Amino acid sequence: MAQINLAETIQKNLGFPPLQKINPNTQEVKEESGQYPENKLSQGAIPSVLAGLYLFATSDQGAATILGGNSSTNWVDAIYDNKSAEAAQKVAEYASTDASTAKSAMERIAGEAVRIAREQLPSDASPRQINDFFTGQRDKILIYLPPALQIGQLLKDNTLDDRTNKMEGPISGLMHKIEKAFSSGKNDEATR
Repeated sequence: MAQINLAETIQKNLGFPPLQKINPNTQEVKEESGQYPENKLSQGAIPSVLAGLYLFATSDQGAATILGGNSSTNWVDAIYDNKSAEAAQKVAEYASTDASTAKSAMERIAGEAVRIAREQLPSDASPRQINDFFTGQRDKILIYLPPALQIGQLLKDNTLDDRTNKMEGPISGLMHKIEKAFSSGKNDEATR
């Protein structure tokens, strides 16, 4: 099965404006769009939620929650734990909107991400398969994550905000594959 681009699929499914890649040199959106408030909301919320889900899925408990949660699960609170209000506020400030609008969009995005992830995996998927699915999405998420949000700092994983994650090309692609192999944890389950 071909791996989808979760960020772009969510953007299309929920009717948000297209996401723009972050320029690794300037750390800004490569192309400005005329639909500014809506664009900035999707540009901030989609990769922020997906980066949080990626980290959430790396723990067995998080992956099990993704597998077993239902439509009433408050995903933003689950992903960000006691920092969900701060995450929503960061997205709100980036998008020039209020925190409740940002959190509502983030909840819709998270629910759609979980739905798509479950749809992409077999019905008897294991936590490891959820982890692998989101690990496979990492590079596709981070090329859209605005560093101004400092989501990596909020989630205590500064590699998320690192400009090298926004780079593309043959050498960067090779380095991302090596990084993915070391970060997947397949060889050392005990260190999780």
